Amino acid sequence: MSARSAAARSALGRAAAGAATALVLLAACGETAPTPPAATTAAVPGPATPTTTGPATAPTSAPTAPSPALLVTDFGADTVTFVDPTATGRAAGLGSVRVGTAPYGLAVGPDGTAWVATAEGVAVVDTAARTRTALIPHTTRTGPVTTGEYRGGGMGLALSPDGSRIYVGVNVPGGNGTLEVVDTATRTVTQVVPVGRRPFDVDVSADGRSVYVTDHDSFDVTVVATDTWRARRVEVAPYGTEGGLGSWLKPHYTAVRPSDGALLLPFEGERLAVVDPATGRVTVEPMTANTHQHGVTAAPDGTLHVVGTGPIDPATDAGPSLTIRSPDGTERLVPLDGPHETVTLSPDARTAYVSGGFTREGGWDGLTVVDTATGRTTRLPVGHLPLAVAVLPAPPGG
Repeated sequence: MSARSAAARSALGRAAAGAATALVLLAACGETAPTPPAATTAAVPGPATPTTTGPATAPTSAPTAPSPALLVTDFGADTVTFVDPTATGRAAGLGSVRVGTAPYGLAVGPDGTAWVATAEGVAVVDTAARTRTALIPHTTRTGPVTTGEYRGGGMGLALSPDGSRIYVGVNVPGGNGTLEVVDTATRTVTQVVPVGRRPFDVDVSADGRSVYVTDHDSFDVTVVATDTWRARRVEVAPYGTEGGLGSWLKPHYTAVRPSDGALLLPFEGERLAVVDPATGRVTVEPMTANTHQHGVTAAPDGTLHVVGTGPIDPATDAGPSLTIRSPDGTERLVPLDGPHETVTLSPDARTAYVSGGFTREGGWDGLTVVDTATGRTTRLPVGHLPLAVAVLPAPPGG
């Protein structure tokens, strides 16, 4: 372990009691939350112009496909916002739909139906009509509906490869969470599987046989078999578990490597945990960003994109960045302006959309659009603490 990580863990350990107290305060039980107001559409405010940095020259390669429209969850509000990533300023926001309190994870099917994890349940959005068509309440008791970093309710969310199921990680403040399985045809919860604490992320194997729930506060990934619903815990703690609830040195998000299905979890811009989900074996590879890391996604060729949110210890750590890691382990770093949370790629992987809705202090209302070839970045003001980003399917004939 580096001196930076040891010092950080020691400092954060002193804050553990405060974090644990915050969790306990949010853990009271309550009845099912009321349905939020009906869907509405409204313009999204924002600064008049974006900020662009980096080389202005386009790469000398084949032209990219037209930029797709995006959908983002507004964790600081109760909406999802439609985004035109090619527009500037306020014009980038194409309107919002009210879905439920503090929306977190997001998945969009090929038919354009969006599934959104909220504090109350899974919202269903017709992205063509731009309306919320349903809210599927959580069956897990999560206590009063609240907002903020430790709120109960849906967090990570994923769609099965065949589109028949939604998997949503449900946070229970102060305790272990659950994986709720939603039948997309009947729009009902059909299974509830116990998982670890604060399920930040949910991913699915390419064959649909396994679901992977990344449990932040219990230092693990829960592997769930979709035929038997049996769950296995795999500890992923390359810095150990010292520090308990107060430690930042925990898993946040996971990418599934396309080549072999391994799970890839970045830590602190220093270590990449590579997990074999079949055996639970964890190996660690070095990373270079030297910054606290959250969101991660893999391109079809295996290139990894990792969000660095910024330093734990400003005296020793580097600032926010996007790591672009080739399958051979070489890395390029793209500096970012301010904390970010998740990263989503365009279909051709030439553009990365990095959300500004960091759930702790420092989040901002917008996305950074990154040209992955040149490293050019453009800050785009949209939404209210946008957290998850999804690419919308092209309209018929579009």
